[in-house]
Amino acid sequence: MGKNKSVIVVGGGIVGLSTAYFLQKAGHEVTVLDRSDITSGASFVNAGYLTPSHIISLASPGMITQGLKYMFNSSSPFYMKPRLDPDFIRWAWYFKRSSTKAKVDQSMTVIRDINLLSRELYEGIQASNDLGDFQIGQQGLMMVYQTEKARDHEMEVLEKAAKMGLVGKHLSKDELKKMEPNVDFNAEGAILWECDRHTTPPLIMKKMVEYLETVGVDIHKNEEVTDLSVSGGNIIEIKTEKASYMADEVVFAAGSWTVNLSKKLNLKLPLQAGKGYRIDMEEPTNITIPAILMEKKIAVTPMEGFTRFAGTMEFSGINHTIRKERVAAIAKAAEAYYNGFKIPEKAKNEAKCGLRPVSPDGLPYIGKPKNINNLTIATGHAMMGWSMGPATGKLVTELISGDKLSMDISPFAPQRNF
Repeated sequence: MGKNKSVIVVGGGIVGLSTAYFLQKAGHEVTVLDRSDITSGASFVNAGYLTPSHIISLASPGMITQGLKYMFNSSSPFYMKPRLDPDFIRWAWYFKRSSTKAKVDQSMTVIRDINLLSRELYEGIQASNDLGDFQIGQQGLMMVYQTEKARDHEMEVLEKAAKMGLVGKHLSKDELKKMEPNVDFNAEGAILWECDRHTTPPLIMKKMVEYLETVGVDIHKNEEVTDLSVSGGNIIEIKTEKASYMADEVVFAAGSWTVNLSKKLNLKLPLQAGKGYRIDMEEPTNITIPAILMEKKIAVTPMEGFTRFAGTMEFSGINHTIRKERVAAIAKAAEAYYNGFKIPEKAKNEAKCGLRPVSPDGLPYIGKPKNINNLTIATGHAMMGWSMGPATGKLVTELISGDKLSMDISPFAPQRNF
């Protein structure tokens, strides 16, 4: 049991902060370094779902073909910007190789387990009152469809999930109306996942930063790691533009930027930034149950004080360029599923984006690389970083503390074969 180590966590998103949370609880001395002021990014703009039901990884059969079809339509839900970047080409090749039925089936249990562990940990954090009061919405998540094709697809998932103990049911058009009496859906029905939950990410992130600071976690904002020194198979120094740090253990939880850190250590970590967008609407919408508008792949979440519309997966490298046509596509999709609904221009103009770190097989990287003893990698969660954040933090803490792991992490090995 190696207790009381000094640990540097690079990255202040939900994964980095959850890691700091559990490390501190386990008695370690924790420093968090983040390149931003921790008020924006993927952990702030996501749909806030805790989704055990999302057992099918992003790397599913047909996704690349769909991506190629979408490649020249920059307002499509899944957009790959054509570019001659060797890292991207290699990643796309691995993604294609991972997109087999066998690999998807193999990863379903693992995705379920880490999501259920995470849901339990969110509930534990809420019960501890460490962060004060925050919402975990219990109404489930509706997959709302307009076509039989989308319905049939989700019913197949429902059948698989039911065998895995995940609870969901089909809602007819009338039942959908009963669930949301004050919303006029333009839809044929929905699948309601009763096992899912929803939260308000910006609120939880703010409370988490405040809590960690009060318990002595050293958080350094606006400090980007510029260099790393390695000796004898260990990271012995981390340099930022402002200071130099030393610690017993280092965690890379820097989301899409982890790939840049890995390159400094000659570690190959296939990872691409998948940009997602969100529109927050403060005007009342009468929406009380989270919904994914299936054909358009848009997530709708009633949060504390506003309704969020989020979505799209855009592979265009590391940048925060807001493509107006993609924001417009989210608004248009919402208006197509909710009759008489209009997203105000102001909300569209204030749209934000975040970069989700996507591995080629849709599973995160959690674990130690082969050649650096005191490094743990925690990234690559794609669209489920929010859902899997606390579980990842707990698993990283168990690894560093030498404790028994809450689940088998071999499928998440950072240097696995694709």
